Amino acid sequence: MAHHVPKHVAIIMDGNRRWAQARGLSSRRGHEAGVAAARALLESLSEGPIDVLTLFAFSSENAGRTPAEVSDLFKLFASTITEEMNRLGELGVQLKLIGDRSVLGGALQRTVERAEGISRDGAQRTLVLALGYGGRWDLATAAKALAERVLSGEIAPDHIDESTLEAHTALADLPPVDMCIRTGGEQRLSNFMLWQLAYAELFFTPVLWPDFTPDQFRQMLEEFSGRHRRFGVQEAVL
Repeated sequence: MAHHVPKHVAIIMDGNRRWAQARGLSSRRGHEAGVAAARALLESLSEGPIDVLTLFAFSSENAGRTPAEVSDLFKLFASTITEEMNRLGELGVQLKLIGDRSVLGGALQRTVERAEGISRDGAQRTLVLALGYGGRWDLATAAKALAERVLSGEIAPDHIDESTLEAHTALADLPPVDMCIRTGGEQRLSNFMLWQLAYAELFFTPVLWPDFTPDQFRQMLEEFSGRHRRFGVQEAVL
């Protein structure tokens, strides 16, 4: 491993449905294969230096898919989280959900809350699931919270700056995102973590998510270690 690694990696897991279609399978089979890929990656990180892994599992826009597919996804999420919650604790991984929980339905909400509670104690790293999440939703929610504080007299408008806004975003309690990976061939963020990815290193691969392996991930970590991160600061021109 090269000399430095990211502390927080975010992944847009794209390509489950295309993977299934190419094999004549149902969308659910594609999503199940995607869960297997996520499980394999998480297992491979159990001894590594990465503190936070954020997985974009279900976006705000995904709620517009057919009711049958959305229902299947929620059932798959609930069953997977139920199966994995004790294992997460054994791996020292805390589960955290970000997103609009109101779109998830009562059963999935309760499953997530139970898993978050079980995995909290003694956690050494964090797995973030973005469910019902959108970057615009995140910023709008933060703005609403700040507006309510202004109306209550708790804070003056002149005291609102970048750090104040960031403190009200969904990942305010976690390290900044260092690296974002998108599988599936598309090269856009698709409303994912618009604030948090401002200075993250971006990686795109044509590999569909179910085919993405821990070895491919390690290759990207090697490339990350060789990048020169400037965080918006331009180097002097000699």
